[in-house]
Amino acid sequence: MQGADGDDGMWVFGYGSLIWNPGFPVAETVAARLDGWHRSFCMRSIHHRGTAEAPGLVLALDRAPGAMCRGVALRVAPGAEVQTLAELRERELVSSAYLERTLPLALDDGRQVEALCYVIDRDHVQYCGGLALEDQAAIIARAAGGRGPNADYLWNTAAHLAQMGLPDPDLDWLADRVRALSQR
Repeated sequence: MQGADGDDGMWVFGYGSLIWNPGFPVAETVAARLDGWHRSFCMRSIHHRGTAEAPGLVLALDRAPGAMCRGVALRVAPGAEVQTLAELRERELVSSAYLERTLPLALDDGRQVEALCYVIDRDHVQYCGGLALEDQAAIIARAAGGRGPNADYLWNTAAHLAQMGLPDPDLDWLADRVRALSQR
């Protein structure tokens, strides 16, 4: 995947856990914007943050006219592209609810790059777009899966977005609400 300015390299768009746990060697991290998509807890998690019996929720990119998602463009370290792609596919495509797409990103430094993005398949059984924030909070507060509590995933993502100056008001509200529900 080559940047529009001729910058060689493989780029990956991080909008959730890839921001704080990429799992691959990163040569460069730049804040970025993806137009036409928004970050949403619209995928039921039956592996990483929930189970088939008690699904959690994880973030996905959901297409929406006029939408925009702020996240990070991660340039994979040179020489690690093949291994990174294999590991990302194992991690992200575990249940086929994500679709792998190459989409244009606008980097905050002015560059334009094509990046690997994992977007939701709205036809997949795990898709659950449109859940009210209160319903999302109730699910996230109680769910846990192979990678730990669903709440940790939410809190890590919200905290890292805030640290990078990329706040997400819905995630901030959810983080506060899940903390309140967890203290009951």
